[in-house]
Amino acid sequence: QVQLVESGGGSVQTGGSLRLSCVASGATDNTYWMGWFRQAPGKEREGVASIHRDSGTTYYTDSVKGRFTISLDNAKNTLYLQMNSLKPEDTAMYYCASSLWRVIVWRRPDNYQYRGQGTQVTVSS
Repeated sequence: QVQLVESGGGSVQTGGSLRLSCVASGATDNTYWMGWFRQAPGKEREGVASIHRDSGTTYYTDSVKGRFTISLDNAKNTLYLQMNSLKPEDTAMYYCASSLWRVIVWRRPDNYQYRGQGTQVTVSS
């Protein structure tokens, strides 16, 4: 089992920045991928970014490219999402997730076996 705990959400104005953190504990050695998802009210969960634990390969959804950066500190078992130039459409609950699979479709939530409780991000105009 893997436990994931997110933090760092909050309320900011358009153009502001936030850094989300996700601390992983438990059986983390078998993790291949870690990712961030978000879900706004009335919308489906969306893949935001994902990173391979060993190679550092990253993927981003188009709407956040150039604004968000995903990173992983393996020594601290901590995943980060640096979010800059935030927009109102970034408002959502953000979730951290981890996958035991070596090959995944990174933006599919069902390709990740563990998920945190989420942290709310609200961007006002």
